[in-house]
Amino acid sequence: MRFLVFLAVVGTFFSVGCGNQTKVDAKSPDTKIVDAPDVNVVTIPHPEKFPLAPVELHKSANQLSANGVVAPDVSRTVPVNSLTSGRVVDVRVRLGDDVKKGQVLLTMSSPDISAAISDYRKFQADEALARIQLERSQLLYSHGAVPQKDLQVAEGVAQKAKVDLQTAAQRIELLGGDLKQPSPLLEVKAPTSGTIIEQNVTNSAGIKSLDNSPNLFTIADLSHVWVLCDVYENNLSQVHLGDRATIQLNAYPDRKIEGRVSNISRLLDPATRSAKVRIDLPNSSSLLRPNMFATVLFVSQGSQNRMTVPVGAILRLQDRDWVFLKLDGQRFRRTEVQAGTTSADGQQEILSGVKAGDQLAANALQFSRAVENATEQP
Repeated sequence: MRFLVFLAVVGTFFSVGCGNQTKVDAKSPDTKIVDAPDVNVVTIPHPEKFPLAPVELHKSANQLSANGVVAPDVSRTVPVNSLTSGRVVDVRVRLGDDVKKGQVLLTMSSPDISAAISDYRKFQADEALARIQLERSQLLYSHGAVPQKDLQVAEGVAQKAKVDLQTAAQRIELLGGDLKQPSPLLEVKAPTSGTIIEQNVTNSAGIKSLDNSPNLFTIADLSHVWVLCDVYENNLSQVHLGDRATIQLNAYPDRKIEGRVSNISRLLDPATRSAKVRIDLPNSSSLLRPNMFATVLFVSQGSQNRMTVPVGAILRLQDRDWVFLKLDGQRFRRTEVQAGTTSADGQQEILSGVKAGDQLAANALQFSRAVENATEQP
């Protein structure tokens, strides 16, 4: 009997030692469950030294910031080309110059205009001769010296010579020549007033006709310009036609220009996955210049309630945003939040993680350092 009791005791100890085979009964009176401490809950001595900031609800509009660039208004941009080939003799203007309509931009020698002037003079002589022959035929016909068919032939020749002369004159005018002063030197003039924003010609350069050659010049009326912004596709829902836009130029950081969204492109750039958003702006003071960089803040027309806290209440750590939420007395909880945009008055939106009315440490960075110092002290 003693041997059997000894085996029972040994078996009990063996079963306790083999943890993989033993099940603990949580309902047993000898079992105690101890909660692990929450590492995000911290205790700070003298919490009164750290001011608190409440999570408040504010009614505000959606805001989106994007980079933009100033560009000429395409509808006010005119390319300058030559309808004939030739060689440049003299360039009168340069890139960035302001020009008036009809102002001479360059002078070129053109074989085509020379040929047109030669044809015009030939047809001019033919027309004069045909006119004299017609007058002679009319005189002879009036005296019965020639039949009517000869008069009709003379009238046809004179009419044909007149048409040829008009066609030659129109060709010279089309090429840009002057009938009053026919010359092989052709003057290319500005078709409109504006600023030269592109130049692809220099002195002594050869000029081709319109067969895939670049524009000689491009003239733009910069009294109205565009600001073009790239808005990524995941942010397009936040921008609408008519939304207010505040433009801040890198060249003039102290000045802000107000505008409205006038166009949102229906096409996305396949490389950047963004769409062009356009703002039309008057530019009578010539403050805006093409290719200037700008930062644009889009403000939606509607508004909604948003939770906001002071910017200092949010701690950026390891690419995540944290706040210190007051629990009671000396206890605070370090809580992860999702931060939104920052307004001009120093308030930052919180999208999730806390609720309205919660009390947070107003200076999260200072509070975090105090917690670290308290932890290091014995």
